[in-house]
Amino acid sequence: MSHAIIASIYEDRLIAWNAVRPEKLKIVFENAAYTPVAGETYLRAFTIPGDTASNTLGGDHRLYTGVFQVSIISSAGDGKTKTNPIAAELSILFPLYARDTRGTVTVVTMSPVDQGPGITGDSNYTVPVSFMYRADTN
Repeated sequence: MSHAIIASIYEDRLIAWNAVRPEKLKIVFENAAYTPVAGETYLRAFTIPGDTASNTLGGDHRLYTGVFQVSIISSAGDGKTKTNPIAAELSILFPLYARDTRGTVTVVTMSPVDQGPGITGDSNYTVPVSFMYRADTN
C-alpha cells in the first residue's frame, strides 16, 4: 500500500536527520509505546492518510494524499526554548515541493511545514509540526 511506503519515506528521512544531529532525540513512531525520561525532549511521528482517489476513467491512476506530523514533546514550564529550534530544523528537512521516491512511488511535499499551537499538559508541552503530501501512481 502506498500510504505505508510514503510513511516509510518520511520516517527514514527523519531517522537520517536525527543520526547527524549533535543532540540525538528519541523518535517514537506510530503505535509504539514509550515512557520518556523526566525532562527529556523527544518526537512522535505519524502519517494521517487522506482518501485514495483515481483521476482517470480507466481507473489506472491512484492519488494518495495525507499529512505527515511530527509532535515535539518537551517538559512543561520550559517555554519554547527546546521546541522552536527543532521545529525550525524540521522546516528545512522537509522543503516545499521536495520529491522523494521509493520504488514506483514518488511523494511530493505539498505544503510548507506548519507549526501548530503548543499544547501544555500536566508534565509536558507538545508542539505539532506537519505538512501535506501527495503521490500519484499508475
